[in-house]
Amino acid sequence: MKKRFLLILLIVSVSCKTETKQAIDTKQDVVNSEFKYAKGFSITSTENFNILTIKNPWPNSEKTYKYALIHRNMLPIITLNAEEFDGIIATPVEKLVVTSTTHIPALELLGIEQTLVGFPGTDYISSERTRTLIDNGSIRELGKNEGINTEVLLELQPEVVVGFGIDGNNKTFETIKKSGIPVIYNGDWVETSPLAKAEWIKFFGVLFNKEKEADSIFKAIEKDYLDAKKLASTVKSKPTVLSGAMHKDVWYLPSGTSPEAQLLKDANVDYLWQEVSSEGSLALSFEAVFTKAKTANLWISPSYYNSLDALAEANEHYTQFDAFKNNSIYSFVNSTGATGGVSYYEEGTTRPDLVLKDLIKICHPELLDNYQPYFFKPLK
Repeated sequence: MKKRFLLILLIVSVSCKTETKQAIDTKQDVVNSEFKYAKGFSITSTENFNILTIKNPWPNSEKTYKYALIHRNMLPIITLNAEEFDGIIATPVEKLVVTSTTHIPALELLGIEQTLVGFPGTDYISSERTRTLIDNGSIRELGKNEGINTEVLLELQPEVVVGFGIDGNNKTFETIKKSGIPVIYNGDWVETSPLAKAEWIKFFGVLFNKEKEADSIFKAIEKDYLDAKKLASTVKSKPTVLSGAMHKDVWYLPSGTSPEAQLLKDANVDYLWQEVSSEGSLALSFEAVFTKAKTANLWISPSYYNSLDALAEANEHYTQFDAFKNNSIYSFVNSTGATGGVSYYEEGTTRPDLVLKDLIKICHPELLDNYQPYFFKPLK
């Protein structure tokens, strides 16, 4: 009797220590996320895992990507049909590679920048926090974005690569995927409003099981933005604004439906092309711009030119604008990090509240007495 009892106890003990994989029905009850602004991705929560869907990875994309995000403690006991997903990822992610400086601020705001192990073009990163990780060797250089050094990347063995695509044709990403490392396309840059771009912090939140933190951070940014917009709406006088500059024989400037024009509208200024709709930038002749904007009060973001002399040397006709004559030209290109990275290109997407307050300070300085512009400075 005693031997029989010991045998039963042994069987029970062994069975308790054996984890049995269970097949999960991916059509079980789900809860869909609701984003206020962002349209390019969604998060679906099921009882056992999350589904991240990228709906608009690049302009006019007909491809949708779907990823299963499973807590790493559950990964050994859950079986999914891999063919249903473009990747199955353990969360919270412990090692990743991102490929755009716009991804860096979200990592820092969530306090997870230490998970970044590689980046193509580290000199473009301006943040001091992340630069410290680069300088001490925690983040490896991966070469150029157009041709990532896959040998180094595979050596790092990240759990996921966050990329972006212009049209979906990226041989490097295909090589990475074939090695078993999921590539997730981040489409924040395709969004059509500043707050929609900023809401992509929730994309990183779900990868690191920090959904609540991401939501809280975004709400703070949204409130700051909307408060600034409301403040700007109180002014009665609107300065006229010109933007962009010539490239070869074409003057490129934001269309009235662009995020840049939305920021100018929310700053309550008279952007001279506010009513012109276009999916991309407007491409105009010098004569068309000069006729409309010769007397504009302000010239904001004159392409990559970093001084009045640089503008004049590039095209002497720029000096004929009143904004040039009155030293009323403002740009973000002179706000850089230690290795020359432009901070606007890094933080502007995640912090549209700071961009908007910069514009309000420039256009309505009386509204923000003690505010020092974060990105924009007058050209000298």
